[in-house]
Order: sequence, then C-alpha cells, then structure tokens
Amino acid sequence: MVNFAQVGNDLYTGRRSIDFIGRQKTWYAVSAVLITLALVGIFARGLNFGIEFRGGSEFRINGVSTTQGYEQKAQTAVQTAGIGGNVVATVVGGNSVRVQTEAANEHNEPAKEALAAGFGVPSTNVSASLIGPSWGQSVSAKAIQALIVFLILVALVMAIYFRTWTMAVAGLVALVHDLIITVGIYALFGFEITPSSMIGFLTILGYSLYDTVVVFDKVRENTNAAMTNRRRTYRQAANLAVNQTLVRSVNTTVVALLPIAAILFVGFTMLGPGTLLDLSLALFVGIAVGAYSSIFIATPLLVDLRRREPAVQELDRVATRTQAKATVGAGAGGSPAPADSSGRSSADSSAPSAPASSPGLPVAGGATAVDAVAAAGRSARPGSTSPSSTSPSSTSSSTSSSTPTGAPPREVHKWAQSGPRNQPKRPPKSKR
Repeated sequence: MVNFAQVGNDLYTGRRSIDFIGRQKTWYAVSAVLITLALVGIFARGLNFGIEFRGGSEFRINGVSTTQGYEQKAQTAVQTAGIGGNVVATVVGGNSVRVQTEAANEHNEPAKEALAAGFGVPSTNVSASLIGPSWGQSVSAKAIQALIVFLILVALVMAIYFRTWTMAVAGLVALVHDLIITVGIYALFGFEITPSSMIGFLTILGYSLYDTVVVFDKVRENTNAAMTNRRRTYRQAANLAVNQTLVRSVNTTVVALLPIAAILFVGFTMLGPGTLLDLSLALFVGIAVGAYSSIFIATPLLVDLRRREPAVQELDRVATRTQAKATVGAGAGGSPAPADSSGRSSADSSAPSAPASSPGLPVAGGATAVDAVAAAGRSARPGSTSPSSTSPSSTSSSTSSSTPTGAPPREVHKWAQSGPRNQPKRPPKSKR
C-alpha cells in the first residue's frame, strides 16, 4: 500500500523527485493544445451569454403547487406563445419558477397566459419584465476594467516582493493561461455566461495567483540557498521547490474542489440553473486549471526566462563542476554516485566516513584506535591478561586491519596509552 506521508517526505527531502522542469516542453505542448481548443470554442462557436448581456424577457410564476417537470412545462408554454430562441427555467424558492426568454414584445400577454395554464396557476400569479442589454454591457465593461487594474497591481506587487520582473511575468502568463482555458471550456460546452460567472472568473484569478506565489516563494528560498552554497543549479533548485510544494498544492486543490463539487451536484440535480450553479461551475473549472498552471507552467516558464541571466549561468557552471567532482570522488572506489534532483550526490547524502588518523573513531574490523592501543598497554602491564592469549586470531586480524601495512605508528595521547581508568583525576573545586 502506498504511504502518502512517506511519499510527501521523500519529495520534500529530494529522495524522490519528479522532473517538472526537465519536461517543460511536454507541459507547454499540453497547454498549447488546451489554449488552441479554447480559442476555437471562443471564436468559432462563440460564447453563450445570458439574458443579462443580450437582453430579453423574464417571467416569474408564483404559487406553483409542484415544480416537477418545470423545464418542459416552461418550454412548451413559451413555444405555444410564439416566442423562439433559448428558454431558461429556474426554480426560485420552493414554489416559484423563473423563465427567461428572448424579447417577447407583442407575445408578452400570450406567454403569460400559456405559462399560467401550464403550471396551473391564475394569470395574476405570472409577472413579466423586459431586461435590456445595457445592464450586461455595463457589467462587462466594469469587469474588464477591474481585470486590467488587477493585473497591473499584481505585476507591481510580485516584482517588488520577489525583486525580479521574471516572476511577475511568469505569474501573469499563468493567470492569462487560466482565464483563457476556463472561458474556452464555457464556449466549447455551451455553458451560459451570467454575471455570476463573471464573478467566478475574477475569483479564480486570485486563487491561481495565491497558489503560484506560494510555489515562487519556495523557489526563491531554494535558489537563494543555491546561490550561496553553489551545490545546485538554478534548474535543480526550482525543481526541488516544485516537488516540495506539490503535496501542499494537491491537498489545497482537493480540499477546495470537494465542497464546490457538492454544490455542483446539488445544482445540477435539484436546483437547476441559477446563481449558485453559475458561480460554482466557474470556480470548479478555474481552480482545477489554476492548480495545473502553478505546478506545470509558472515555474518552468520562470526557469526559461532566467536561464540567460549571467548570475544564473555562473551558478550553473559552478554547480555542475562541483557535482562532477563529487561524482568522480564517489566513483573512485566503485561506481559513480549519481546526483539527485536536489543537486546532491548519493555520497553527500550518506554519512561521511571518519578519517583513519582520528583517535577514538571506528576502523576496519569493528575496533577503534584507542581500543587497540589500550589493549596493547594492558598486555604490557604485569599481571594483566593479554587479549592474544584468549583469542589470537581475532587480535591478529584486528591489528592487521587497524594498522596499514608499511605505515608509521600513530601518535597516541599519553592518557590513552594506559587506558581510561588510569587518567588523572581532576582536583575538587575547593582545591583548584
């Protein structure tokens, strides 16, 4: 069974890595296909704007005894009255139905009578209103103005916070990427765009930006450390940052999508078209696309934008040379140790071996230099039992493995020559 906690820990420490940066061409190709399909849907099929944008008539039927089959009843009544075009029926509250159609004009009264007969209510319970397209056009103009101001402020804040314009550009590209794909999905599937959808589009920009900034902050932390120790290239440090924030991005996205998916299910199966359904649909699509762009688009694009900077090129040269030396040193006694995604070789990640000349450190055979000298001192004292008398083979093998052939004897501290028990005792504090 997969241990997700261990997988997340391995991704954070660099033991396990996904090469997001090395496969940036694949991610760019996937995004290019999605954007192409979105543009085809926007310009070929067009957007399905709601009545608030194109204008039309709205009928409200109050006191409905049952809402079962309300969509079919509304469609039949509108067609009977001679009104063509798309018909949108929505249940409002528990006993009211809202029907939106093309401009009724002279068919207004026949439509009211047909709707009253279809839902079994008096004609006085049916109200009609005409909605002009000016309100929707005003909302669209304000939304575009808000979007432009938002993008300008985002670019300035990111450039100041990260102290580089490349992160601001990469973040803005990811935002535009999310917006085009989300609107394209609406065009391809014919979803209706209402003022609630416009609010959802602006909301997902904030979510996508938040996720991208979190990843960029980790990229800055890792790359600053790489600039200091010169052990990782800029690409390796950025890739490690994406892996370290991957679990967090996935968890945040799943937690955000679950309640929105529940709202979508209730809206499609029970409530029908309405403000809640329009808003949740835009949020669901936008959050999913935003999570994709923050992981697969923003950071690889940042690396591509910064790879020609002199400081980044110098870091890559020094880090590559350092890793090559580490690989050669690790491979001197055997096979070379490959470097992981964090820029460390396997020899670096393992525990360093102690120098043979350090007293008290382990040597071959399981003994230590102090143990070997102490054993020799005990055998030289009268009345002591020589270890060689009990196990000659073990003593000879330990001595031969501890002392290299032809090497001069090592100097040992005077206190270690007679063993730790004969070390001088410190005088008490009162006599110091």
